[in-house]
Amino acid sequence: MTENSQAQPAANPELPTQYAPAEVEGKLYERWVERGYFEADEKSGKPPYTIVIPPPNVTGSLHLGHAFEHTIIDALTRRKRMQGYETLWQPGMDHAGIATQNVVERELAKEGKSRHDLGRTDFVERVWQWKEESGGQISGQMRRLGDGVAWSRERFTMDEGLSAAVQTIFKRLFDDGLIYRAERIINWCPRCLTAISDIEVEYQDDSGELVSIKYGDGDETLVVATTRAETMLGDTAVAVHPDDARYTHLVGRRIKLPLTDRTIPVVADEHVDPEFGTGAVKVTPAHDPNDFEIGRRHDLPNITVMDERAVITVPGPFQGLDRFEARSTIVAALRAEGRIVAEKRPYVHSVGHCSRCKTTVEPRLSLQWWVKVGPLSKAAGDAVRDGRVTIHPKEMESRYFAWIDNLNDWNISRQLWWGHRIPVWHGPNGETVAVGPNDEPPTGEGWSQDTDVLDTWFSSGLWPFSTLGWPEQTPSLEKFYPNSVLVTGYDILFFWVARMMMFGLYAMDGTPPFHTIALHGMVRDEHGKKMSKTFGNVVNPLDWMDKYGADAVRFTLARGANPGVDVPIGEDWVQGSRNFANKVWNATRFAMMNGATVEGPLPDAAQMSATDRWILSRLNETVAQVDALYEDYQFAKLSDALFHFAWDEVFDWYVELSKTTFFAGGEQAKVSGRVLGEVLDVTLRLLHPIVPFVTETLWTTLTGKESVVVADWPADSGFRDQAAEREIEHLQQVVTEVRRFRADQGLQPGQKVPGRLDLSATPLAAHEAAIRQLLRLQEEGDAFQATATLPVAGATVALDLSGTIDVPAERKRLTKDRDAAEKEKQQATAKLGNEAFLAKAPDNVVDKIRGRLAKAEADIERLTAQLAALPER
Repeated sequence: MTENSQAQPAANPELPTQYAPAEVEGKLYERWVERGYFEADEKSGKPPYTIVIPPPNVTGSLHLGHAFEHTIIDALTRRKRMQGYETLWQPGMDHAGIATQNVVERELAKEGKSRHDLGRTDFVERVWQWKEESGGQISGQMRRLGDGVAWSRERFTMDEGLSAAVQTIFKRLFDDGLIYRAERIINWCPRCLTAISDIEVEYQDDSGELVSIKYGDGDETLVVATTRAETMLGDTAVAVHPDDARYTHLVGRRIKLPLTDRTIPVVADEHVDPEFGTGAVKVTPAHDPNDFEIGRRHDLPNITVMDERAVITVPGPFQGLDRFEARSTIVAALRAEGRIVAEKRPYVHSVGHCSRCKTTVEPRLSLQWWVKVGPLSKAAGDAVRDGRVTIHPKEMESRYFAWIDNLNDWNISRQLWWGHRIPVWHGPNGETVAVGPNDEPPTGEGWSQDTDVLDTWFSSGLWPFSTLGWPEQTPSLEKFYPNSVLVTGYDILFFWVARMMMFGLYAMDGTPPFHTIALHGMVRDEHGKKMSKTFGNVVNPLDWMDKYGADAVRFTLARGANPGVDVPIGEDWVQGSRNFANKVWNATRFAMMNGATVEGPLPDAAQMSATDRWILSRLNETVAQVDALYEDYQFAKLSDALFHFAWDEVFDWYVELSKTTFFAGGEQAKVSGRVLGEVLDVTLRLLHPIVPFVTETLWTTLTGKESVVVADWPADSGFRDQAAEREIEHLQQVVTEVRRFRADQGLQPGQKVPGRLDLSATPLAAHEAAIRQLLRLQEEGDAFQATATLPVAGATVALDLSGTIDVPAERKRLTKDRDAAEKEKQQATAKLGNEAFLAKAPDNVVDKIRGRLAKAEADIERLTAQLAALPER
């Protein structure tokens, strides 16, 4: 797409009196897509800029977290596109193994069926059918938000090409000895009947019980405490610390395990904390990850006491009981034998739950497939340490290293039917063969494919390069890999980001998948509370977009986007952003109706007024500031800078200061009209990446050009005029102080009063008409009485307030306020003069008292001046 630098035939400068987002957003977006603005051409000579979408689940819908993240990515890519980069924002969705299978299984349950009634092949076909009919609604919602993604390149993690990438890297890792199969403790969901990853476990405080149980008898007695009494059926040892003198005599001996006919050894292990509880812990290697490691060190047997549905399998009175039923039954049996020495109920502790179905997760020994992460995680750590990859904000590096440097081997197998089936065939004599996408699997009697599928994070870990055609060396891969930046939440730094780093470095010969990792926080409600259905504070961003427009939602989210920090958001803030969009609309419309133009070059500085030179100086300073903040991913700060420049400086000051010039007409009005046109042109382009819809409508109308989407990003021309900036700052000081006085006297903002203006001691004489307009000052007239005289910043403003205020009442009010300020000053002064107080009070308290003193002194000075300005009657 070429830059449309030449103006099109003059557009109709007429704009509707009000901005109606619902009437323009959808049409504008479809126009952008039809014109191919968001597509990326690997054959172009432009430098590449690539970002992949964190692939949303195919089962999902747009929530505020998505809207926040997408706003940041869209702003980055829109700006880079305007800067002349070949920009690719890669879209797509994740097949979301567990979540999607659960959805379809629930649909089957409504028909009275289970997946086993259909069989694996038909069930998978049913999931594909659901995906085509119901999945992916998030794509339409992304369009509502204005996401500038390359839709023709949309990918799905189960696409044929991405599936080939999964098979390819699995075989390479397998052949390199980095994938193996072994029994380990994993997170198991008894409802979903599969292993789940750490990120799919949600921890919450549950109310349970802590029981202390006496093991052994006589001088061979130990007391252990547990919240999971049912697991004692699988105990194979009791562990104590090797230096704990209380139990030295028992180490190596065997003691009776209650409720069973077994004895178990007492072992010494440094994992045990002798200061915690009794200093003795039960060891159940098949049902606890720490116990499993103790068991490996001491060659203990692994006894599994529950099946995949968490039902007790140990022969005896507890066989067939659900784990929770077994827990209470076993405690009762122990109590009957006098084995319970202490009980704490309720005992609140953190318990893991399946994020999909909320079932309590069970640590379980299981035969699974694993990635040996040692060499992969070292490479991922080194890439950040040596500067090939930058984490932003930098303080997040320590979290990354704490995780990546201590990463355990990764369980990649899931006991599901929906997902990438593990490309391994097992033979009749224990043979194991990994098969790549171009290999023929072994055939013959006794050969079968592994029944497990891969963890969803395995395929999404390939996302930065599988979406570009890898393992084929495609033009897209050559052009757009590595990605320029990854924008994602800090909450998945350890899971998705770490896996992409490991796989990217491994598959792409040491080239990391992205140059920069830009981490953002989570969206919270206006009180800073996590959004949750439980709390009833979840917001559907579509509702806000329907009510206030997509630009308002985007601008609100951007203004809260400090790197790595959570984002509180409330509806009031979205209303404020809607007001800002309306302000931009109304001010631009007014400006265009009163001479703003982009035709021809800018006039020479010598032809401009100080007001013109001031706003151009401020404009270029804002361009430079916004550019620097973009490069530092400081969206909150750059949004705030744009807000205050547009609203305060352009609309509230420059447009108001220029009204008298426009109304007067003539050559100066033409000069200011061209300056105002330039300012609006640049301001709308600066705002466009964050608020694309309103800026597109206004910019194309103002300039007559094709689209701001493909316009040039503004450049700092270097123009600065410090003298003009000081002059207008002087003017602003005069106007602000007099406006404050007017407000203090109870005058309405638009209320006109007679006034005399003396600017002879200031450089503001040329601005008298504008200042009078801003201060609503009428000409003096023959009956003028200077009832209030204000010396402000070298200027003198005399006002005739006769008939406008109740002078006695105003004097009484001001006197009362000044007396209160005097009292505050006395109290603060007394405290700061008290040496004993200063010696004991914290620094922040002392600073607060000093602030109160400074405010009181300023209030006294202000109120005294107001009293002096009142007429003597």
